[in-house]
Amino acid sequence: MVIVGGGLAGAEAAFQVATRGGHAVLFEMKPGRRSPAHTLDTLAELVCSNSLKSNDIGTASGLLKAEMRRMNSLVLAVAEETSVPAGGTLAVDREAFSVRVTERLKEAGVEIVTEEVTSIPDDSPVVIATGPLTSEAFAASINEHVGTENLYFYDAVAPIVYAESIDTEKTYMASRYDKGPADYMNCPMNTAEYEAFVSALIEADSVVPHEFESTPYFEGCMPIEALAERGPDTLMFGPMRPVGLVDPRTGRRPHAVVQLRRENTEGTLYNLVGFQTRLKFSEQKKVFSMIPGLESAEFARLGKLHRNTYIDSPRLLTRFQRLSSEPRIFFAGQITGVEGYMESALSGLLAGINSLLVASGTSPCVVPPPETISGALMRYISGDGADTGEDSKRPFQPMNSNFGLLSAPEIRNKKERRAKQVELAIAAMDRWANESLQPND
Repeated sequence: MVIVGGGLAGAEAAFQVATRGGHAVLFEMKPGRRSPAHTLDTLAELVCSNSLKSNDIGTASGLLKAEMRRMNSLVLAVAEETSVPAGGTLAVDREAFSVRVTERLKEAGVEIVTEEVTSIPDDSPVVIATGPLTSEAFAASINEHVGTENLYFYDAVAPIVYAESIDTEKTYMASRYDKGPADYMNCPMNTAEYEAFVSALIEADSVVPHEFESTPYFEGCMPIEALAERGPDTLMFGPMRPVGLVDPRTGRRPHAVVQLRRENTEGTLYNLVGFQTRLKFSEQKKVFSMIPGLESAEFARLGKLHRNTYIDSPRLLTRFQRLSSEPRIFFAGQITGVEGYMESALSGLLAGINSLLVASGTSPCVVPPPETISGALMRYISGDGADTGEDSKRPFQPMNSNFGLLSAPEIRNKKERRAKQVELAIAAMDRWANESLQPND
């Protein structure tokens, strides 16, 4: 079994193969060659933060960990072994974590080959887990298999808010000029609100990009704050254009409008249209709460703009992370559009299990049930849960784990509703793990 890429996803995939009786060959180009973001010689290097987010099972990240614990995750086990004090957050000693993951893989019998792979191997099956900084040569090989239009190198992500946190008394549903169904939620602004919002955008602090992320902006994904700096009326002729969006409550067109677009089929998540941004997360929460209807909005994902390599998974992959056109090829990790350390590890874990099932021919591929965060995320990136039908013109954007991916029980109290979602997820995961996962040797 060949796995290309020694990050979190690749390490997790190799571990699952090896501990379930298969022979895993893991290719990693370090230390002979490194991406601009890497410094360690060992595997599973954490590039950005050393935090793996909350341990609280009442949060989406905590629930994901609880599910992965039931799937024998290597990354989670080593993270807990090398953790550092961080309150309710799981944070690790980066170097100790990377060293220990590498040791565990060797102990499990994984064959680690330290050389660069420049084309997709002919082995069957093969797991591609080369991450967001995939080398140019290997990206070119991926491109040959998926097509230029399905491979992205620049990630412009707009914030996503939970629908339940929007004050719909201040918004209205409409499509521009009433063309088609009223699918957009519109947040109208008067002149004073608009001017204050633009001033706040310009004054807010932005994230300074890494040197290796110095990809220039292009017009199709300009940060909202960069547009605002071009002039006070720029946004009114861009993403906040009010033309064709008459407010039915007043019979008049607002001075400006922020449009929210449904992000998933259930309508539990809404995307701020055209609001890709490089503002710091704290600044996003402060500035975007000035938008009418979003004063108390809760964010499932905040915006960012950075260099990234990922494929158009909903149009390419099955929910088992197999390439539809070439089922021998599995993709795993951030290159599939999952976002976050644990999400990447989850993707690798499942790709490893399924690639071994395919190689051994013992049973069909598996995926956790949709009641779980794990299963819901896999369905989202495969198009099962994303609102990305043929009539959708917007490209796929990466997603992290969040409760908006799960069906919401009809319980009005938010705390009780989340508790029920957690209860259903854990019960579903326990059943699935007992019925579907092969025991480790």
